[in-house]
Amino acid sequence: MRAVHYSRFGPAADVLEPGEVPTPEAGQGEVLVRVAYSGVNPSDAKARVGSRPGVTKPAYDRIIPHSDGSGVIEAVGEGVAPDRVGERVWIWNGQWQRPFGTAAEFIALPAAQAVTLPESVSLQAGATLGIPGLTATQAVFGNGDVAGQHILVSGGAGAVGHNAVQLAKWGGARVLATASSAAHDRVRAAGADHVFDYADPDLAAKIDSATDGQGIDRAVEVEFGQNAALLAEIMRPNGTICAYGSGKEMTPTLPFGPFLFKALTLDILLIYILADGPRKAAITRLHKALSEGGLSPAIDAVYPLEACAAAHEAVMTPGRAGAVLLEL
Repeated sequence: MRAVHYSRFGPAADVLEPGEVPTPEAGQGEVLVRVAYSGVNPSDAKARVGSRPGVTKPAYDRIIPHSDGSGVIEAVGEGVAPDRVGERVWIWNGQWQRPFGTAAEFIALPAAQAVTLPESVSLQAGATLGIPGLTATQAVFGNGDVAGQHILVSGGAGAVGHNAVQLAKWGGARVLATASSAAHDRVRAAGADHVFDYADPDLAAKIDSATDGQGIDRAVEVEFGQNAALLAEIMRPNGTICAYGSGKEMTPTLPFGPFLFKALTLDILLIYILADGPRKAAITRLHKALSEGGLSPAIDAVYPLEACAAAHEAVMTPGRAGAVLLEL
């Protein structure tokens, strides 16, 4: 089968190699999926370049990247219902702690990680649901319904943030978001009631005014380290910060006093290791939002498999307007 793989860390154009590799088979409890689209995420590009401290070489001799994808079940292994053959599915954790992900014509993986795709949802949209979709869903609804709450989405123009804005609005929240000035109209169109420039020196005061002094009930935070001090100002007492990223400041200084006297909850989210119960609940909520028109995942660009290196560069380029996919 056709695939893209790498065996060493480095720039995308230097280490990603298109070529033929053996087609996998579905083992016990597994399904074999013919991949239609492979979702490219920043985490895939960071893993390929070897950005984790102390990690000097890939964990496997050959890695086919990407955890997200969509396609059609081609075959099933022992213990899986035969009537799943022909089912349209979306994939989560395709390459998490495994060598072979979705940047290939086929992937074999545990049946639970190939989720039936609602009829109304396209295969392109399905390839965005594993990381951007589930992260946004859990970040917004991780503690239940949000109707009537003030929710702040940091980075509302990003793939996760744009989904989170839509989901929070669908859930009945009053949605505030930050974004670059160039993206304000796009974030507002996604459902944000108020959009602010994240670099505005008066950001805290403007958020306070927009909530009539009530503060933020739940913050969906992509840059916790940079925004910890701001969050200490704008959160309401007993509010929750759901942080799924802190790439620009991985060793943040925590303003513990203000956090303490507001009794804030810091919920750190890594969607790859979400427990089974919360994951099933998030999938159910995500499908409901998709089926009811509450979420329309944005797609910035679709590349052919052989242009995987260009896709990795694109997903790390600031200002993109949605997910980046490979078409198989």
